Amino acid sequence: MDTLAIDIETYSDLDIKKVGGYKYAENCEILLFGFAFNDAPVKVIDLTKDKLPGELCEILNNPLVLKTAYNAQFERTVLSHYLERATFLPAAQWACTMVLSLTLGMPGSLERDSKVLNLSEDEAKLSTGKSLIQYFCKPCRPTKTNGGRVRNMPEHAPDRWRQFIEYNRRDVETERIIRKKMERFKLKKSEQKLYALDQQINDRGVKIDISLVAKAIKADTEFSKKISSEAVRISGLANPNSGEQLKRWIEKQEGFFPASITKNNIAEVKEKCRSSAVRKMLDLKMLLSKTSVKKYTAMEIARCNDGRVHGLLQFYGANRTGRWAGRLVQVQNLPRNSMPDLDDARTLLKIDGELLEMLYDNIPDVLSQLIRTAFIPKVGCTFIVADFSAIEARVIAWLANEKWRLKVFADGGDIYCASATQMFKVPVVKHGVNGELRQKGKIAELALGYQGSVGALKKMGADKMGLSDDELVEIVAKWRKASPNIVRFWYDVENAAKKAINEKMFVKLPMHHLTMRYEAGMLRIELPSSRIISYVRPRIEKNNQGRDAITYEGMEQASKNWGRLETYGGKLVENIVQATARDCLAVAMRRLDQHDFKIIMHVHDEVIIEHEDPNALKAACDIMGQPIDWAPGLLLNADGYTTNYYKKD
Repeated sequence: MDTLAIDIETYSDLDIKKVGGYKYAENCEILLFGFAFNDAPVKVIDLTKDKLPGELCEILNNPLVLKTAYNAQFERTVLSHYLERATFLPAAQWACTMVLSLTLGMPGSLERDSKVLNLSEDEAKLSTGKSLIQYFCKPCRPTKTNGGRVRNMPEHAPDRWRQFIEYNRRDVETERIIRKKMERFKLKKSEQKLYALDQQINDRGVKIDISLVAKAIKADTEFSKKISSEAVRISGLANPNSGEQLKRWIEKQEGFFPASITKNNIAEVKEKCRSSAVRKMLDLKMLLSKTSVKKYTAMEIARCNDGRVHGLLQFYGANRTGRWAGRLVQVQNLPRNSMPDLDDARTLLKIDGELLEMLYDNIPDVLSQLIRTAFIPKVGCTFIVADFSAIEARVIAWLANEKWRLKVFADGGDIYCASATQMFKVPVVKHGVNGELRQKGKIAELALGYQGSVGALKKMGADKMGLSDDELVEIVAKWRKASPNIVRFWYDVENAAKKAINEKMFVKLPMHHLTMRYEAGMLRIELPSSRIISYVRPRIEKNNQGRDAITYEGMEQASKNWGRLETYGGKLVENIVQATARDCLAVAMRRLDQHDFKIIMHVHDEVIIEHEDPNALKAACDIMGQPIDWAPGLLLNADGYTTNYYKKD
């Protein structure tokens, strides 16, 4: 198949980081179109003075030519609007080099990939790009020296425009070089098909209840003003939401200066205060800190002309597992809803904000719980929400061959009760005999499966349950004793990884359905699905405790800097389990799509389907629970519900 490498430069007065790629694509103008056929020299068409030739337009629609780009979703969606198509260009005809980079554990950035791959100066992405993009691709501030213009055109800086054309040409060249360096590891056909399905889901988008969104933003604004006015009246502070101003005011009132005032310690600070005014101020501070409509605002500004938000999910966004990452509204991190009267609150918000405030004390909490409900199905449809039950617990039991756990799932049992039963050697029944031990089983299951210990239990809130450190140590010991195959799994994986790295060889773990190998400067772990996850430039070196540890190059999650990271058996197992759970979801999504279930988004292990027939829920759950060829013995189960707006049931 012939390949057409593409890179475009665009102008818009919208900020793509805020509105998202799909909204941006509706409103942008293409400035430069850089392209190259196969190994031919790169050409650049200046679309500020020329049109895209008809033969290129035909090729963009030709299924026999593979189109490639770095972050291909951008080029594909923008060019779809340029060509005035009724639908987006088919994703199946595109290959994304950024996705290929992510599958190899690389940064997923053209500039950073250039550095990691040690491209020469005449191959790497040009560093002049940021200033040129700022100059030509975004509005400029009108000044006397620029004649009051709000946009820079090529004629305003011909030399810089020539540099911009060269920058565009180099991007095409760099993308092609990087793609060829990684070509031997190109996506499997199943993953390429999954990428195409992912793009279809993003193209489909999710309808937004814009009335609810607008009312939520208005209610939050009015509530914040009211609380701020009350706080000013009590304290006299110019900005009562300022932590430093509030601390100094408390010092004057109470005689002590709080080290910090956060949602985690505000109750503790409040206990030290005698003044009712100070205590009231701390209550108001807590309310002010909760007032946030960022997700509502994100929905509002990213909403496209069709009333839907697109591009909510990034394929392979978590490159150590291949799981999806949230974008724009961050649907992977939405507040849970637990209100029994969600319908009433939602209706009240839309028709009478004042009555809502009269009936509910904590407006910020109500608005937070209603965020999910702003996603609605199109007219004539309902949402089918279906998710895997305890998928990670099922996968780790299967990979480790922990037989008693597999039997629990086969019998339809409660894994938390079963875990507590194994740990404490007494029957544990939810809401029944020894039911109080179920919670200990639950936190143990959630915290300890990936070699966590007392610290992991505390992160799950175990110490806030009144458990002492000695009790936590006992829980760790009992859980590990009850799950010897999972414990063995951690060490089997770590030892196999070290052997593969040290001896540059294949290591098979047939009991765990895994294979490891050192290849092309990477540790490559082949999953049961035959998909491979990669760790860049691994090595064994002494850590701070003087132990031999596995390190590799990767993106540090907190700082987003590329550097050397340390890992261990339990962490590798976590990656393997979550990656395998992701592959189960991928199989389910493809099967659902084949049965004409229109997935509009998915969150963790849950799919949200827009469907005309609410009675199709059982069929969707049955499809998700079907056995998977590459996972014999893995027992899957899915449950769900139908709803007229998205929520947690």
